[in-house]
Amino acid sequence: MDYKEIIAHYEDCFEKYGDTPKGVDWTKEEQVNSRYQTMLEIANFREKNFLLTDKRSFLDFGCGLSHLYEYIVKNDFSYINYHGLEISEKFYNESKKKFPENEYIIGDILKDSKVLKRKYDYIVMNGVFTEKRDMEYHEMFQYFSKMIEAIYPICGRGVAFNVMSKHVDWELDHLFHVPLDHMANFLTKNITRDFIIRNDYGLYEYTVYLYKFGDK
Repeated sequence: MDYKEIIAHYEDCFEKYGDTPKGVDWTKEEQVNSRYQTMLEIANFREKNFLLTDKRSFLDFGCGLSHLYEYIVKNDFSYINYHGLEISEKFYNESKKKFPENEYIIGDILKDSKVLKRKYDYIVMNGVFTEKRDMEYHEMFQYFSKMIEAIYPICGRGVAFNVMSKHVDWELDHLFHVPLDHMANFLTKNITRDFIIRNDYGLYEYTVYLYKFGDK
C-alpha cells in the first residue's frame, strides 16, 4: 500500500505547472469550481436550519495549494472557518507562505492518529482519492478504507470526498473508479448508514457526504 507514490506524483505536478489547477493535477481548469462548490455544499445540503451566518469549521484535508480557500474567499463564504492539512511538506510550506493567517497542519494520520488535536464540523477531501497511480484497485481501496475509518471519528458533523465513477465512456488505469455498490457496502458495514452520494454535477466522478447521526 505505497500511497507515497501518489504524493510524489502531485509534487511532480507542482514542480512542472506551479500554482495552478494543473499543479495539483486537475487537467480541466473549468471543472474545479464545480468540485469546490459540491464539497462545500455538505453543510447546507443537510442542515435544514442552516443559515449563512452560522459559523462552521472546515478542515481541507489534503489542501494542496489552498485553491479551495481561494474559492471560499472569492465567493465570500464567511460562515466557513478554514483550516488545512497536508501530508506533503512542499504543499504545506507553499500554503503557509500564501496564507500565513490560516492554520495549517502537516502530518500523516495513518502514522500518527493524534496529528489532529481537535474535531472539525466538516472535513472535505477533494481529490484525495481520485487517483491511484500504479497501485492495484484493492490496494487503493485498502488505503481509502483506512483513511475514512481514521477521519470519520474526527468530524463533528460530516465528511465529504470524491472518487471516480465506473459509469464512464472509458476508464483510465491510474484513476480510482469505484462501483457504487462497493462504496455503499463498505460505508454501511464499517462507517455509517447516514450518507448521501451526489452524482449531479456533471463530472465523471461522484461525491459522498458522510454525516454524523442526528445532525439534521
